[in-house]
Amino acid sequence: MEPTETRRLRAVYVISVAAELAGMHPQTLRIYERKGLVQPARTGGGSRRYSEDDIGQLRRIQDLTNEGLNLAGVKRVLELERENEALRARVAKLHETAREAVEQAHRQHRRDLVPLRQSMERYGWRPPGAR
Repeated sequence: MEPTETRRLRAVYVISVAAELAGMHPQTLRIYERKGLVQPARTGGGSRRYSEDDIGQLRRIQDLTNEGLNLAGVKRVLELERENEALRARVAKLHETAREAVEQAHRQHRRDLVPLRQSMERYGWRPPGAR
């Protein structure tokens, strides 16, 4: 993982700070966790710790609820977005694999090409008297 991604995934914010960053009440974060909308990390003592990604997820939940979705709808949208993201990554990987296969085939065909004689010869033609 690159350093910025590691920082983004590191769970460092306590619930009060995460709630403030997301513009919510801490109790709302607890409700979202009970509903399975967000899964903060836990310390050895059981305290919640939120990452930058968790904060982004909370903001996304807030956007969806502001658009009128209930929490069940929000959960389904988030599941579909994750599935869509995974499928896009898979398609990109398949495109890359296919491109590499085509390039390999082209390289192989170039090696198989041999020069042909420049003179033309009629198929099945034999000089007179040849059998």
